[in-house]
Amino acid sequence: MMNIGEVAAATGVSAKMIRHYECIGLIKPALRTVAGYRVYAEADIHSLRFIRHARDLGFALEDIDALLRLWGDRERSSCEVKKLALDHIATLDRKIAELQVMRASLTDLADRCQGDDRPHCPILEGLAG
Repeated sequence: MMNIGEVAAATGVSAKMIRHYECIGLIKPALRTVAGYRVYAEADIHSLRFIRHARDLGFALEDIDALLRLWGDRERSSCEVKKLALDHIATLDRKIAELQVMRASLTDLADRCQGDDRPHCPILEGLAG
């Protein structure tokens, strides 16, 4: 059994986020000592590492919840897991496209700006519309 600080260090998930995940039901409530301190078992550490890896890949909390349920279901079919992954890839592709458009627009504005001591600035004009 480990306390919340030890679990945070072992998983890379902050104590604040561990409490949050517990509060929203992403992980089960921690066991408590007689003094009321949270203590976690090895299974909790595995779940928190899973959550951290999924967050690192940009999955939303609702998708992580679904992935956790699938991870714990040995009767599941892998097609459900793959669908979640492919849906997330499509979301990432949309975000990448949006970021590329934003980058191109900002690059155009920066290229038109002289960056000198004069007050005229195409970047500010472009942002002002």
